[in-house]
Amino acid sequence: MSTRRTAKASRAVREVISTAILFELNDPRIKNVTVLDVDVATDMRSAKVYVSVMGDEKSQQLSLHGLNSARGFLQKLVADRIDTRYTPVLTFVLDNSVKKSIETAKILRDLAIERGEIPAEDEVATDDELSADQPDDSDSSTADDETEDDSESREDA
Repeated sequence: MSTRRTAKASRAVREVISTAILFELNDPRIKNVTVLDVDVATDMRSAKVYVSVMGDEKSQQLSLHGLNSARGFLQKLVADRIDTRYTPVLTFVLDNSVKKSIETAKILRDLAIERGEIPAEDEVATDDELSADQPDDSDSSTADDETEDDSESREDA
C-alpha cells in the first residue's frame, strides 16, 4: 500500500514543481528545465527531483543553482497544493539521460548513413536543407528577367 501512496505523491509533487518552474518562477538562471521524475521517500519527508537541463555544462550548473535557490518557494507551493502531513524537503538532481539518448540517436544515425542503411530520400532531404541556405540559380534568373523587362520598357519610351 505504501508504494501506491508514494507513487501518487510523486506524481503530484512532479506536477506542482513542473508547473511552478514553467509559469511561476521568474529566475533568469532557470531556463530549459524539464522535471523528469520525483522520488518521494516512504516517510514523505524528503523527495529527489530529477531534472534535465538542455545546454552546456555551465548552463546546467547555473540552472541547478537557481533551482536550489528557489527550493523554499517550491516547497511552499507543494505544501499549499498537496494536503499531506509532512512537506517533503526537495533535493534537485541533474539527470543527463535525455541528453545521452539524443547523442546516442545521432551516433546511430551517422552509422546508418555510413553503412547506407538510410534510404537516399533521407540523405537528399539533408542535402536540400543545406542548399536552402545558399542562393538558387532560379533567383538570379528572375532578377535577370526583370532587368530585361525594364530595358525593353525604356526602349519603348
